[in-house]
Amino acid sequence: EKMAAGAAGGASWRMGAAERRGRGAETLFRGLLFCVLGCGFCWGNSVERKIYIPLNKTAPCVRLLNATHQIGCQSSMNGDTGVIHVVEKDQDLKWVLTDGPHPPYMVLLEGELFTRELMLQLKGSSRISGLAVAISKPSPAQGFSPGLKCPNDGFGVYSNDYGPQYAHCNGTVWNPLGNGLAYEDFNFPIFLLEDANETQVIKQCYHDHNLPQNGSVPEYPLCAMQLFAHMHAVTNTVTCMRRSSLQTAFSLNPEEVCDALSDYNVWSTLKPINASSKIDPMDEVVIVATRIDSHSFFWNVAPGAESAVASFVTHLAAAEALHKVPDVKTLPRNIMFTFFQGETFDYIGSSRMVYDMEIDKFPIRLDNIYSFLELSQVALRDSSVLWVHTDPVSLRNESIQPQVKTLVEALMTSSVGANVSLQEVNQSQPLPPSSFQRFLRAKHIPGVVLADHRSSFQNRYYQSMYDTAENILMKYPEGLSPEETLDYVTDTAKSLAEVATVVARALYQLAGGTSNTSAIQADPRTVSRMLYGFLIKTNNSWFQSIIKQDLKGLLGDELPQHYIAVTQLVNTTQLVQYVLANLTGTVVNFTKEECLNPEKTPNPEKEMYVYTWAQGSRDPNSTSRVPFCIRSTVHLSKAASPAFELKQWGSTEYSTWTESRWKDIRARIFLVASKELEIITLVVGIAILILSLLATYFINAKAHVLFSSSGDAGAVAY
Repeated sequence: EKMAAGAAGGASWRMGAAERRGRGAETLFRGLLFCVLGCGFCWGNSVERKIYIPLNKTAPCVRLLNATHQIGCQSSMNGDTGVIHVVEKDQDLKWVLTDGPHPPYMVLLEGELFTRELMLQLKGSSRISGLAVAISKPSPAQGFSPGLKCPNDGFGVYSNDYGPQYAHCNGTVWNPLGNGLAYEDFNFPIFLLEDANETQVIKQCYHDHNLPQNGSVPEYPLCAMQLFAHMHAVTNTVTCMRRSSLQTAFSLNPEEVCDALSDYNVWSTLKPINASSKIDPMDEVVIVATRIDSHSFFWNVAPGAESAVASFVTHLAAAEALHKVPDVKTLPRNIMFTFFQGETFDYIGSSRMVYDMEIDKFPIRLDNIYSFLELSQVALRDSSVLWVHTDPVSLRNESIQPQVKTLVEALMTSSVGANVSLQEVNQSQPLPPSSFQRFLRAKHIPGVVLADHRSSFQNRYYQSMYDTAENILMKYPEGLSPEETLDYVTDTAKSLAEVATVVARALYQLAGGTSNTSAIQADPRTVSRMLYGFLIKTNNSWFQSIIKQDLKGLLGDELPQHYIAVTQLVNTTQLVQYVLANLTGTVVNFTKEECLNPEKTPNPEKEMYVYTWAQGSRDPNSTSRVPFCIRSTVHLSKAASPAFELKQWGSTEYSTWTESRWKDIRARIFLVASKELEIITLVVGIAILILSLLATYFINAKAHVLFSSSGDAGAVAY
């Protein structure tokens, strides 16, 4: 019995040992597998970095949509890839369009060749998979404007019912250099290369691998580029908004495909008003307005120096000059300083303000408007001449004509002694594209538009990536530090300060002021600071001192851009808001708690004022800042088209512009092998995978043999 029990125990021990060996082999195999997978995960990024060179400083062309069309660009869902070919002259196009043996091609195009004619050639070819545009430095001498010859056509005041002879820019082509390129639809991705160093890396890769030598075909591997910019929206705004609304209504995780272009207008008044109620119907208000947005072919590349920045900086300087006048609070009429957002896209901001005034959702009604003064493009004056544009149709109204005459006379009087020569445009010419036109659509209002052009724009880079500080002739001496550059008064700043002075004096007269206006003077140093901040570097000491501490992300070292986008409160809007508050507000002796919660203080007049806790300048004796509280009359109002409020996505009355959503936008270059080598690599990889699976199966099945040891044989008896 003992011998039988011992034999049974030995057998049981041997079976347990076998099981342990099996489990040990399995554990060892799993450990090796996890080790391999872990190493592969760790090495994956390293391998990718060795294969691909990412292009980090690029700007894509994205898809925009309105009630009837889609414009812009997009890639396929997984990005588009092509062999790089550099096009430096027109003759280089033949290789990519007909001769090259390795289509499709990614074209690296020099900036001066980025024209409508060339782009339409590429658009019609199936041999093109994408385009990278190298920014031209200096800017093209012949000018470049991808906008329309008749900006915002169909959304201004002139139509078949109002001045039909002026509709569709009949008689006056405002933007003759406009080639409409930004309003074309391309079925391949187009990226802007903003960094000259990255452009040189691509060219070097092309010269090393792709450049044909002595007429011979280049051999693999070839330098290729991959662009990712797949857009979710298609067809038009009606289609994309309908799809988004269906997703929102029926899906637990809705994926909207487009968003309306929207943001906020900035406005303030010379004398405080209750922003949550209506002013008295008998009160009169003089409105001075300008736009704060721009656009170009590429997403969020909108420097807008002449088309927007110069005019709203002049506007801000005029507001500061007026607030310094001692008797402004006693003037018979109020003055409203208005900065419209989204005007590039069929007057989004101004049309929304007019709409809100009409339905009593704004404290000022259309009937309260005494007169309207708009600053259009004002930086490129020829011989210091500033042109006064009026509406020839409303001038026929007997009640409007004398009020317009009074407005023009105030401007003329204010220009005496200033280095600004004001001249009236012939009354047979219509208004240029302007926000004032949206107000005229609603009501006959006396008003003028000031511009540096008599007819066609002086700006040769309207709605272009080249509408930069250089376009308005901003020049700085070499060797200046950032602080010295910030405070350096350029000739452009002096010129715009003169325009601001004329505007401020005229507004004072229009508001009923009777005192001598010679003391009203805009500050060239303030103008220079604003130009530097809005065109060259937002992250400067002045901007840092006037914003809230939690908004430091507004300031960056990149060149400032002024595209409306779809996010709430874009950088330009917020910076204009805080600059206006700083220039026109009053520093009050409030603590941080009182400033952030003014209703807790006695007589805060919270409905009349807005309080802002600014982080202040740095203390000269320490690294800390000296914060302060500003009380101002600066407010925000929606700059979202009424078409989306009314869900009239196919509207012809209001702007219907939307921006497509996307998941991934990036660009990279790498060396691509021939198709034959890729197929061979794939086949070999599959073969290795099958062999690995067979080997794994064999090892696992024979684990008890492969992992057995001599010590396991025999039984142990006791």
